[in-house]
Amino acid sequence: MDEKHKLRASMRAERREHVAALPDSMRALLFLRPPGPVAALAPEGAMVGLYHALPNEAPTRAYAKWFFENGRGIALPWFAGRDAPMRFRRWRDPYADGELEPGPHGHLQPAADAEEVAPEVVLVPLLAFTARGDRLGQGGGHYDRWLAANPDVLPIGLAWDCQLVASLPREAHDLPLRAVVTPTRFYEGEG
Repeated sequence: MDEKHKLRASMRAERREHVAALPDSMRALLFLRPPGPVAALAPEGAMVGLYHALPNEAPTRAYAKWFFENGRGIALPWFAGRDAPMRFRRWRDPYADGELEPGPHGHLQPAADAEEVAPEVVLVPLLAFTARGDRLGQGGGHYDRWLAANPDVLPIGLAWDCQLVASLPREAHDLPLRAVVTPTRFYEGEG
């Protein structure tokens, strides 16, 4: 088992335990709106890509609502199939999931006929991160490939504080994040 695979397994367990220990009332207060530096990176009129969070991932719904209410377009990743490249399609209503359908990787995604868009800022899920913006993802490489093909996009990670690590193994295809937001900190990365 390689180093990243072992690290992914331990970070998934740590994240799951951390989220399970949070009282529901506390969880509801976290990630309510993007901090000022993130909002500034996505000015009014910008298209912001988010992910539809799975249960233990840092939630994005409140950010989606804030961006929507404050003049930004919002989009979610979309996959035609498990091996298809990631694209982004517009999410017109962050208050409901009615226009979304299950995607091949378990996340909800826009329908196939939703408008394809090009986000300028993308909020990225992760399993672990460093203060300088290194990111350990799920291992599929979808975000790394998409970001490599879209180098002008600003990638910003969302994470729980427990996901911060001192260092991560880094390969040539691993792209750093511009910033990472946790419930208690804003880390300005090197990306």
